[in-house]
Amino acid sequence: MRARSFILRTLHQPACIPGSWHRQGSLWPGAEARPSRHPRPARLVAVLAVPALLIAACAGGGSPAPSPSPAPATPGPSGSPTIGSPASVTPVPATLEPGEIVLMTHDSFSISESTLDAFRAQTGITVRILQSGDAGAALNQAILTRDRPLADLLYGVDNTFLSRALEAGIFVPYASPLLDGVDPSFLLDPGHRLSPVDYGDVCVNFDREAFGQAQRTPPARLEDLTGPEYRGQLVVENPATSSPGLAFLLATIARFGETGAYTWRDYWRDLRANDVLVTAGWEDAYYGQFSGGSGEGDRPLVVSYASSPAAEVFFADPQPAEAPTGVLTDGCFRQVEFVGILAGTEHEAAARLFIDFMLSLPFQEDIPLNMFVFPVNRGAALPDVFVRHTTIPDRPLTLPAEQIQQNRERWIREWTDTVLR
Repeated sequence: MRARSFILRTLHQPACIPGSWHRQGSLWPGAEARPSRHPRPARLVAVLAVPALLIAACAGGGSPAPSPSPAPATPGPSGSPTIGSPASVTPVPATLEPGEIVLMTHDSFSISESTLDAFRAQTGITVRILQSGDAGAALNQAILTRDRPLADLLYGVDNTFLSRALEAGIFVPYASPLLDGVDPSFLLDPGHRLSPVDYGDVCVNFDREAFGQAQRTPPARLEDLTGPEYRGQLVVENPATSSPGLAFLLATIARFGETGAYTWRDYWRDLRANDVLVTAGWEDAYYGQFSGGSGEGDRPLVVSYASSPAAEVFFADPQPAEAPTGVLTDGCFRQVEFVGILAGTEHEAAARLFIDFMLSLPFQEDIPLNMFVFPVNRGAALPDVFVRHTTIPDRPLTLPAEQIQQNRERWIREWTDTVLR
C-alpha cells in the first residue's frame, strides 16, 4: 500500500466463533457473507452482487474489487449539513482527542480509500475496518462481546436481522441530522439505534442471449417460473446458507402467504416439480450454474440482484451497449443495510461523526460502484452505468422485521422439508 497520511488497516478476525445460535455450520440461517456483486477477475475483472461468498462453515471469500475514485462532493439536501464539503464539516468536539475508531462489518464491505481519507482529513479521525465474516457472524460477535466491544460501530445488519439486532440491546441511539435526506421507507427503527445506509433488491435474473436465441420470452411474474416452458431453467440459493436465498424465500412468503388455497409452500412444491436447482450459495449459482453474463453454467434463470446487469457492463472490456442479463422485476425482495453505534464505545462522539459521513453525499455516491447497491440519500447521484442498466422495482416485496425474526428458522425448516427432502 502506498505511503499516505491516513492508514486504513483491515483486521482479520475469525468469521465463526462459538455461540448458542450455531447450527448446521452457519451462525445464522441465511447468513452468508453478501456475495460480491462484481464479476470475477477470470471473467471480467473483479467479484458481482451486494457483497466474497462465506457460507456453511464460514469459508472466506475473495479479495475485494479495486475501488474507483469517489464522486466529487456536491451540496446535500436542502437544510441538511453535509460532511464531505469543507464549508460544512462538523468539528471534532473539544473533549474528543483526534484518534481512531473501529467499524465492525461483514467481509464484503468496500469503499474507496480516498473517501475514508477525506473523513480523516476533515476530522482527524482514522477509521479501522474490522471484517468479521458474514453479516450474521458479525452481529453474533457484537452480541457476544457486548461487555467488551471490539468496535465502536457495526455496519451490515440488514432488515432480515434487524429485529434480532435491536432485541440484543447493543446499540446507542443516534438520530443523524442527515436522516432528513433519507426516504422515510428506509427508517425502520423509530428509536434510531440503527440508521439505513444502502439498499438493494434480490431478483431473478435472466440470460438475454439464451432467451433470444431460442426466441422465447423471459418470465414476467414469479408464477411463470412454475410453468413447463421454464422447466429445468431456474437456479436458486439455499436460504439456510445464503443471504439472497433467504431473501428469495421471504419474497415468496410475502407474495403467496401462509394460508389460503395456494401458499408459499405450494409454490415451492411446484418449483421442485419444475426441476429447480438449489445451490449452497450465490457464487456457485451465478458463476457455476447460470448461463448469462459471467456465468459458465447452462441455466438461463438465477436468483441474484437488480444491480447485477450494471456490474456485468461496468466490468466488461469493452463495455456493451446492453447488459447481457436482465431482471424479472416482479417478486423482488428489498434488503436494507444499517449502521449503529455499539454500546460501551469510548468514542461515541467520533462514531456519530462517522455515521453523519456515511449518510453524506461523498460516501453515498461512492457506494454503487464499490458494493453495487443503492445509496439511501435521496440527493445522491447515481453513476451512469447504474442509471442505464439497473432497474429499481416499483413494488419490491418485504416483510416486517419482527415477523422475520419470529418465523425465520421455522420457515427455513419448512422450506427444507418441502424442497430438499
